[in-house]
Amino acid sequence: MPKLSYLKALNRALADELERDPAVFVLGEDIRAAASNVTAGLHARFGSDRVLDTPLSEQAFTNFATGAALAGMRPVIEFQIPSLLFLVFEQIANQAHKFSLMTGGQCKVPVTYVVPGSGSRTGWAGQHSDHPYSLFAHVGVKTVVPATPADAYGLLVTAIRDDDPVVFFAPSAALGVRDDLDFAALAPVPLGVGRVARAGDDVTVVALGHLVHDALAVADELAGQGISVEVFDPRTVYPLDVAGLIASVQKTRRLLVIDDSNRTSGFAAEVLAVVAENCTLTAPPRRITRPDGAVLPFALALDRAVQPGREQLLTTLLEMS
Repeated sequence: MPKLSYLKALNRALADELERDPAVFVLGEDIRAAASNVTAGLHARFGSDRVLDTPLSEQAFTNFATGAALAGMRPVIEFQIPSLLFLVFEQIANQAHKFSLMTGGQCKVPVTYVVPGSGSRTGWAGQHSDHPYSLFAHVGVKTVVPATPADAYGLLVTAIRDDDPVVFFAPSAALGVRDDLDFAALAPVPLGVGRVARAGDDVTVVALGHLVHDALAVADELAGQGISVEVFDPRTVYPLDVAGLIASVQKTRRLLVIDDSNRTSGFAAEVLAVVAENCTLTAPPRRITRPDGAVLPFALALDRAVQPGREQLLTTLLEMS
């Protein structure tokens, strides 16, 4: 079977949906040039009516997409930088998200926002490196962070077909991940359904996006020391697969969450709260996150020290054992 990268899976999902549904179109900055390679080849194949370059105004093209969705189209916006979501939080959370709720379901706003997540550890620095998926989950916007090429394809297809806004985070550190995949086996993945990426008995590690691969590597290392780690990948931040999470933690009775966002009111805090309400643990739950108010430095060594990763995960799991 051919190896499919996360990046190619995103590109294939866009191409398949553009081919399948004439209401789908893609827009954003440097889309035709495919600056991030997510949209490579799409303009040549589908033309300027379906693959649109926009001015450098996130607020303008985000509101434009909302209007197009209300008129029956299915826009997909590709953002260049995750921190730019702060500029359009009002347009997504207060406008696109609420139209359906405020009209009793009479209006649909099927917009997908494809965002290059942080987690690259390559010196994006303070104003380019935020990972604000928790903010969108907090206000009830559907939010996904896939870890694998198959999930990147399947969740992007599902997001585009969904009648509500969906924010789709594609962590930069995961874009090069490659899996052996049969293209014919690629299929939509439902929102709100997590997966056990690795079964284990001693402790559950909950991880998202690129951190799933760090968790799997650490689990392999600890298996040689007799520590059995279960890795649970929620895939969807909102809606969260509460049943799947509880089932995993009820089996292991221990929990560690590794989360590439800020600590206070973050995704890790929500996972810990859900488990505290529903499970009996044999040890206090732990979490590894970015520091509160973290501004990622430009210097690579400091950048890597601030973002959670494999070393912190290994140390914490050994402390819990």
